[in-house]
Amino acid sequence: MYRIKSKILIQSSIIIGLITSINLHADPGLDKALNKHQKTFEDVALKIWDWAEVGYQEHKSSALLKEELLANGFTIESGVAEIPTAFIAEYSNGGPVIGILGEYDALPGLMQTASPFKEERDDVIAGHACGHHLFGAASAWAAIAVKEWLIETNTKGTIRFYGTPAEEGGSGKVYMVRAGLFDDVDAVLHWHPSSSNAANAESSNSNKSAKFRFTGISAHAAGSPHKGRSALDGVEAMNMMVNMMREHIPQESRIHYVITKGGLAPNVIPDLAEVYYYVRHPRREKVQEIFEWVVEAAEGAAIGTQTDVTYEVMHGNYSKLPNETLQKVMHKNLLSRGGIQYSKAEHEYAKKIHQTLISPGSMIGDQENIRPYLTSHTYGSTDVGDVSWVVPQAGLRTATWVPGTAAHSWQAVSTGGHSIGLKGTKLAAQVLADTAKDLFLSPEIITLAKTEYINTVGEDFEYYPLLGERKPPLDYRK
Repeated sequence: MYRIKSKILIQSSIIIGLITSINLHADPGLDKALNKHQKTFEDVALKIWDWAEVGYQEHKSSALLKEELLANGFTIESGVAEIPTAFIAEYSNGGPVIGILGEYDALPGLMQTASPFKEERDDVIAGHACGHHLFGAASAWAAIAVKEWLIETNTKGTIRFYGTPAEEGGSGKVYMVRAGLFDDVDAVLHWHPSSSNAANAESSNSNKSAKFRFTGISAHAAGSPHKGRSALDGVEAMNMMVNMMREHIPQESRIHYVITKGGLAPNVIPDLAEVYYYVRHPRREKVQEIFEWVVEAAEGAAIGTQTDVTYEVMHGNYSKLPNETLQKVMHKNLLSRGGIQYSKAEHEYAKKIHQTLISPGSMIGDQENIRPYLTSHTYGSTDVGDVSWVVPQAGLRTATWVPGTAAHSWQAVSTGGHSIGLKGTKLAAQVLADTAKDLFLSPEIITLAKTEYINTVGEDFEYYPLLGERKPPLDYRK
């Protein structure tokens, strides 16, 4: 539980003036460190892409990142928050504590090669369709470069890398927040792969998920159906009722489901069936309200089919809370670095990918641009949201995919294993490192960011995770 108290009040004009005064020139020492480690972390990203380990099973990916950070002078704390693949790596000589988040979990399915054509691999069961292999590599790359810059410039500061597993439906960061691992952090930086370059003050949807398990009575579906009760009927009745709910919930809401178990043979009435649900809305209170209605639908379905139902909450995320003080610093650094230029070969590869996209909306060339700064909302969800409600944060997106590419697609997996993805990764590492440098050199920005944060959440805000007290679901992808 967090209770936030402050009496600091600072006018926004002071924030704007301070950010305007930041020196945007690239630091030669920082760039030297970034370039020094480029080949290493490009290799790291591609290895993690190749392994494509799903949530809470990222043992090789986590170990590789720890190995590189340890070799570069960081102390490592492994297995934090009761999660074997979660860790913290830190370098400190005092000063403010800046955290950088790194993810590395893949998505089930989407076993795509690094080809501009749909071409499944047969050696893995997942694919990095959200680019988390790039996310983890760039963040660790930036952390090491900042550590070397702190030493070279004799600047006081603590740079801390958070190895955060299972973002995709596992809420790894939520357990880390709940364990108090961000209690002493002054600011957190992060990024995400994308098809464009932007550093907006972005909010997101809250969400909550659960697996609903129906149990019935098996029997011969033709010879003695009256002696059985179908668990699959329970799942289908629940789904029908939830689909009718859609007319009566706020339009910003999102509900998704997939039947994960439905029986094995048509002539056997299934005595076990399972459906996996996500509920989303910008406000966590509304998520909880809709989720409770979904539970009631499950209970009603069980009554109507004379089956039994239980459910297990799998994860829950807060919406992402923007911090414009930090976000404007990051946006200025992204503008300073500029967009991404394709080589001739990369342009040809991108053209082939672009031809496979449905309603792409963006054309090749957009990766060269930086989107204008604005406040925005995404209908997706992330466990970065919970972090943002306990410490000020800023994030960016870089064009690791061909413009117009959707996340969670085979095209995103393909480009993530290509040099196009690596170019976006370097841009992310540069902007993360630049922003950390600015915060260490101008700690008053951190003070202003904390003030904005406190004014937003309120002095009496208390944090309670949407997933409650459950332990991390380490087997949710098995």
